[in-house]
Amino acid sequence: MQSSSYSRSNSRRGSNDRSFAPARRPSIGQDRGSSSGSWSPAGRGRPKGCVKQFIHPSRFIQEATNVEKAPYVPVNSFENFSVHRKILDNIVIKGFKEPSAIQDQTIPLVLQGKDVVGIANTGTGKTAAFAIPMIQDLITHMDHRAIILAPTRELAEQIMEECFSFGKGCGLRSALLIGGASMSLQKRDLRGNPRVIVGTPGRIKDHIQQGTLYLPLFNFVVLDEVDRMLDMGFINDITDILSKVSATRQSLFFSATMEPRIAKLIERFAKDPVTVSTKEGLTVDSVSQNVVYYSGNNDKIDKLHELLINGECSKTIIFDDTKRAVERLGRELHARGFKVDEIHGDKSQAQRARAIKRIKSDEINILVATDVAARGIDVSDITHVINYSTPNSYDDYVHRIGRTGRAGKTGFALTFLAR
Repeated sequence: MQSSSYSRSNSRRGSNDRSFAPARRPSIGQDRGSSSGSWSPAGRGRPKGCVKQFIHPSRFIQEATNVEKAPYVPVNSFENFSVHRKILDNIVIKGFKEPSAIQDQTIPLVLQGKDVVGIANTGTGKTAAFAIPMIQDLITHMDHRAIILAPTRELAEQIMEECFSFGKGCGLRSALLIGGASMSLQKRDLRGNPRVIVGTPGRIKDHIQQGTLYLPLFNFVVLDEVDRMLDMGFINDITDILSKVSATRQSLFFSATMEPRIAKLIERFAKDPVTVSTKEGLTVDSVSQNVVYYSGNNDKIDKLHELLINGECSKTIIFDDTKRAVERLGRELHARGFKVDEIHGDKSQAQRARAIKRIKSDEINILVATDVAARGIDVSDITHVINYSTPNSYDDYVHRIGRTGRAGKTGFALTFLAR
């Protein structure tokens, strides 16, 4: 499989260059391209009719508890898995030493052809848990095709990039179908008969309605962050998509939580699924959590300033409620001399991707974001998450702080509360 860049030039992406090559960066718009569902994940405010939940301040305070925890001891090694040598070589290139708990327990089941429900904390390697056996299935069965659904553009892109790294050299074409991207370019990628589709439910639904995506050909289905997709109002789109894929399929569902709506969806579309749960707590144990009290807006920004000049905040994501609040805070921090960028739903996908690239490469050390960034941002060395505004729900809080304390590292989460 040939490596491919994000170039917008047709000449650099010929017919042999789309093997797991992520589609072009979208321009501007919402993650959803269809009108169904109750709200958009584009950071344009709360869902219609949504009331911010009261969260008792005590729930924002917790010491990190996994510092002395014994590391997980896997039963398998990557070499033990019955996968192609090229996949194993790619695993080595990525620097993976041994499987995480979710990978160790899930990959053998998927390789056996079983439907799997994976329940795990964020940042535990769920993508590899389905990508590795999925790629093995596709290179073993040339008539198989896979479709992966994710709630946000960022997560869809991250999944595509991970699949590309695990499947490099395996000759698998792919297409990334996310809101905000050019439909015509996505249609061109689909005409190349890709065997892997990664996308958000709304945009996938658009292609189905326009007749550019024929789902009965797909017999390997992955739903990542199922709980988030249902929270975002994608239930009708997901149900419609799953009802159109091949009846003889293998289905994988990954979620941080298991609730009645998810259980009902799984009962309807999975066949004798095996549940793998490696979740260890409601919040990430490796995150030390506390609150910052303030009196008035001036005191609030000054306290934030003091935190950020503290040497402990080496790389930080700050969450605020709305796109306007994010822009305003970003401008203020920039004026105060901080290296900062912003992410929200009105930013073009190229701008959002560039902001993530900048913080990964240490060009900036502060990212201000709406909840569009609460899932799908995989930056391994985020030291602090700061909730400059309180989240709409405790579940949103859990996913915000899940951006830190990843891969066994200890992180810090601070939530601003008015006195």
